[in-house]
Amino acid sequence: MADPSRPDGLVHFGRITGLFGVQGWVKVFSHARPRESIIDYSPWLVKTAGDWRELVVEEGRAQGKGVVAKLAGVDDRDQASQLIGADIEIKFSQLPPLLKGEYYWTQLVGLEVVNLAGERLGKVDHLVETGANDVLVVLNGKERWLPVTAKVIRGVDLEAGVIRVDWEADF
Repeated sequence: MADPSRPDGLVHFGRITGLFGVQGWVKVFSHARPRESIIDYSPWLVKTAGDWRELVVEEGRAQGKGVVAKLAGVDDRDQASQLIGADIEIKFSQLPPLLKGEYYWTQLVGLEVVNLAGERLGKVDHLVETGANDVLVVLNGKERWLPVTAKVIRGVDLEAGVIRVDWEADF
């Protein structure tokens, strides 16, 4: 369910998961590719104590399998601890433009999925990265996993909110 307090036009990009050191650095789980590129999308919007705050990334880097970042105005461990668990959002306008026929995952979530016979298969709930190809997870009373390949995905119409697929309704 959508968060009614969440401003429109934001993209979920990660989460602050822990502390790193004593000078206000935080550990970050990043959805960006490569993961450390999340630090290039400053400022971040994070929700703390029920309010959205804009935080500027001063520094950041890959650290092990994750990312660590220093945020402006967060100068000690106590301040940083208030951010643990906060989602990191960025403005959609901060994302680089795509080529025709390319889409960000966030644009596909919520779209209606209809097969070539015009049968409604459900709505995109989320996507999964499998390694071989990405997968649309479509819900309509049951869960369907549809591979994101040119053979299956026949068209995306963002204006109409529809993805056309070559997929049988009973599969």
